[in-house]
Amino acid sequence: MRGLAVLLSFHFAGLLLHRLLHIPLPANVIGLILFTVALFAGWIKLERVEQSAQFLLRHMMLFFAPFIVGTIVFVRTIGANAAGIGLSLIVGTLLVLLVTGKTTAAFSGKEGAENDGKRMVE
Repeated sequence: MRGLAVLLSFHFAGLLLHRLLHIPLPANVIGLILFTVALFAGWIKLERVEQSAQFLLRHMMLFFAPFIVGTIVFVRTIGANAAGIGLSLIVGTLLVLLVTGKTTAAFSGKEGAENDGKRMVE
């Protein structure tokens, strides 16, 4: 039970930071980042939270039940707009890939020029 308290405390810390500092991330993501930092820093031992985390993972389907029910309720609306939804998903994905590729190329171009000079010296 103590492991669950640790997990919930990180979630609560994420909620507090989100509300107080107006961080533009969801509170659960902030809590997860804090929890990951605490694990890597050694402040929290994995063994202490592993049993609670395994329990939550085994019952994860319960957390998705509202989403599934909502999808079933709106299946007619989704079906009527399937072409627009599909097109926006495909175009959105391609735009994200394009922007990510251009950004990566821009940053690697700067680093590549610096590294080329170092390679010639070696």
